[in-house]
Amino acid sequence: MGLRVVIPARYASTRLPGKPLADIAGQPMIVRVAAAARRAKTDGVWVATDDERIAAAVRQHGFDAVMTRADHASGTDRIAEVAEQLAWDDEDIVVNVQGDEPLLDPALIEAVAAALHGDPDAVMATAAHPLDAAADLFNPNVVKVVCDLRGRALYFSRAPIPWDRDRFAKTRDQLPADLPARRHIGLYAYRVSFLRRFGQLAPSPLERCESLEQLRALWHGYPIQVVSVDHPPAPGVDTPEDLERVRRLFDAGKDSE
Repeated sequence: MGLRVVIPARYASTRLPGKPLADIAGQPMIVRVAAAARRAKTDGVWVATDDERIAAAVRQHGFDAVMTRADHASGTDRIAEVAEQLAWDDEDIVVNVQGDEPLLDPALIEAVAAALHGDPDAVMATAAHPLDAAADLFNPNVVKVVCDLRGRALYFSRAPIPWDRDRFAKTRDQLPADLPARRHIGLYAYRVSFLRRFGQLAPSPLERCESLEQLRALWHGYPIQVVSVDHPPAPGVDTPEDLERVRRLFDAGKDSE
């Protein structure tokens, strides 16, 4: 069984065009992300893209790039094409790393992969961390997840879950100390066999209304293992302001790469 990391990267971005090639302390952001991923214990890191400019930048800095079709609806579909092109085995595990997270902790890659490896019946794994701020629980831009006794996801939602009926009837200014509220971290590990099936699954009504692709797997009865981590990951780059903040961190020597 192999462990691979694939980083989907598109040139287009509504809020930050050309984001993968944005300079961060002398290197394109996508290269910074690949460098962070390479510090994890894996069998390799690949960038999956449909843009020759991104592929050229990645290869120039010593990383592998795979050219994929331009019509993929999601990063998951793009990763599935990479697995087919490179003829990976069904039992191989692939971790999907977002291309806008240059501050990614490599240990998170290893934790998500280990969670999937440790649950033979799960087809996917992801991560979450405890929520301690009421504002985050009630923020629809913060995705929440609730799990069962085995650590498998019961549901992902933008709504505040779980809902403490009695205490929230009195106040919503702070979270009860024992509320098992967790924020989902958008890092995924897949078995290659499931990647090959995922694109053939019909989108679910839940997926459409929540705009959460992982609900497709739950809708069709596929288990998702969720590993808990103590702290939230470093924020990614979605806006020009985010990019400037990350640039300042690198310029100040916050990252060794």
